[in-house]
Amino acid sequence: MVQQDNATHHSMQQQPVTVIGAGIAGAWHALLLAEAGFAVKLHERSGPAMAQAASHWAGGMLAPYCEAEGSEPTITRLGERSLALWREQVPEARFQGSLVVAHARDRADYERFARMTINHRRLGVEDIDEIEPSLDGRFREALFFPDEGHVEPRRVLPQIFDRIRAAGGAIEFHSEQQAKDTPGIVIDCRGLAARDTFPDLRGVKGEEIIVETGEIELSRPVRLMHPRWPLYIIPREDNRFMIGATSIEREDSGVSVRSALELLSAAYAVHPAFAEARIVEIGSGLRPAFPDNLPRIAIEGQRIAVNGLYRHGFLLAPALAELTLGYLQRGAIDNEVMQCA
Repeated sequence: MVQQDNATHHSMQQQPVTVIGAGIAGAWHALLLAEAGFAVKLHERSGPAMAQAASHWAGGMLAPYCEAEGSEPTITRLGERSLALWREQVPEARFQGSLVVAHARDRADYERFARMTINHRRLGVEDIDEIEPSLDGRFREALFFPDEGHVEPRRVLPQIFDRIRAAGGAIEFHSEQQAKDTPGIVIDCRGLAARDTFPDLRGVKGEEIIVETGEIELSRPVRLMHPRWPLYIIPREDNRFMIGATSIEREDSGVSVRSALELLSAAYAVHPAFAEARIVEIGSGLRPAFPDNLPRIAIEGQRIAVNGLYRHGFLLAPALAELTLGYLQRGAIDNEVMQCA
């Protein structure tokens, strides 16, 4: 992290700030800037339900240590800072850890995951049963990441919106805003819609199925090693569970029959009671990613574009918003993430 000795940053707090895009990145930017005293207005082209946003379909896992298996150290560093910000800002965030399990046939993948990740401990059958009684001896061992957490995106986003308003910020839905036509400081968090600024963005599909059953209780996300990609089950409110796949390199919408079968089979492999669960919803969202799968904060004068959060939107958004705030207040630059024109 370096500091720019630029007197213009001392006057920036007197200027209005427009944040474009009310997904998780835009929401966190609006929140931290409003709390820091900036006059913030958050614009979102869709309605309050955010049904078209990638955040609407997100898992909401706050898992920097699990993600170390397939990510650069930058993701872990930013993710650790985000964990602290979630704890400080959002009391509803749940920090009960993450659990990684595998069947005997996938033992090699399981051990590789253990080698590639950090801050976990191995659990035996009795330990697993103690923290997740519903699993009841179904797995001989597990990796437990005690410091990780999760949120429910469709519940937490409205809570962040309320906090933005309480801090003096304004939110306008059904408001299509163009960065180039907006005076003052502009924070562009449009995701894939920002291909006019970032032509190298691609969409990475995340598929989900939400089911409902009262026969199973889980206190934390459970990841199951899978021959093609890790699959996860995330507990929600009201006896619901989200079953998802980490990432699929396609930009089509919807969920194929094959994917649906694999997701449901994975849930059944974790616990057979999922066979009787009621399917509530099937859907998918496209997460914006750069070729290197790393986030980027691009600064050009008073235009700041934040994008490329890939599958780590909820994990990285708080830390990226804090970096943007540091730049506006002090001219601080994080050389791994920020680019100045």
